[in-house]
Amino acid sequence: MDPHAQPGPVAAAFAERRAALEERTLAPAAARSWPARRRVPEPDCGLRSPLQRDRDRIVHSKAFRRLKHKTQVFVAPEGDHYRTRLTHTIEVTQIARTVARALRLNEDLAEAIGLGHDLGHPPFGHIGEGFLDACLQERFGREFRHYEHSLRVVDVLERDGAGLNLGEDVRNGIACHSGRAPLPRTLEGRIVRLVDRVAYLNHDIDDALRAGVIGEPDLPAGPIAVLGRSGSRRIDVLVHDLVEHSERAGDIVQGDEAGAAMDELRTWMFEHVYLGPQARAEHERIRRVIGTLFAHYADDPERIPDGGGAPGADTAQRVTDYLAGMTDRYCIRVFEELTVPESFAA
Repeated sequence: MDPHAQPGPVAAAFAERRAALEERTLAPAAARSWPARRRVPEPDCGLRSPLQRDRDRIVHSKAFRRLKHKTQVFVAPEGDHYRTRLTHTIEVTQIARTVARALRLNEDLAEAIGLGHDLGHPPFGHIGEGFLDACLQERFGREFRHYEHSLRVVDVLERDGAGLNLGEDVRNGIACHSGRAPLPRTLEGRIVRLVDRVAYLNHDIDDALRAGVIGEPDLPAGPIAVLGRSGSRRIDVLVHDLVEHSERAGDIVQGDEAGAAMDELRTWMFEHVYLGPQARAEHERIRRVIGTLFAHYADDPERIPDGGGAPGADTAQRVTDYLAGMTDRYCIRVFEELTVPESFAA
């Protein structure tokens, strides 16, 4: 039996019922789930909206599963409670859904964008992204930006080159989630763009405290006085501020006081954590790993397993696709196989 060719009564009425519910409950500026706008048209599912299907395709993708072994801030941390790129993604998505619901926006769209926003992140966090970008610029005159690569992952690299065929609003939100990218066209995409920063600032403080990189008294007094001493308190304050100011503005915005406090806290984190002494100690090792592997594959692309990337991609793109797709531990293992003599590795 084909449930799509002969849908039952629930499936037959699903789209009309859910679309009518959206018209009654969502704000006028909210994105709608129907009609699906995909690069390759396809029939809708009888039991899921197009945005729910996008969410499910992202969650079932190989790139999503690899996020559990990609660095957030601390490389190969010794402890089970440090964030990874996957837990960061889940935290962003949870906050984004909360904000979307409060503002009567489309939670499914915010969720799909949140789950997919970092699929293109290379190993070793933003340090690895910077070194991969430097290698590309030096050898091929190109740049690497993880948010652009996230779009390439869902458009081209997943499903053996077929891509996930996501809807246009999800694709736009993924490609524009970074502050370096153009502003997303939907309010739901703008939520993810802002709460990405809310999430990583506060969970990175938590991890830095756990690692002993900073202590509670070190945190800057001004932002802490405005936002609160605990991570949960700061997130709560920032989310309430975001919702109330966005409702009045008809856009996704922060209040002046909370926004300034978050910016000051972010600057402090770059100085003391992201680019602090412990992080700088990792830079040379990460630079050597990324640089060695990049040169190894760029010198002879035939060394890339399974062709390394989509059919027809040039050498620069194939090397980028392969390296950016690596997890931290796989990247380290391949590097060790290349550089550690067999007699020492045994």
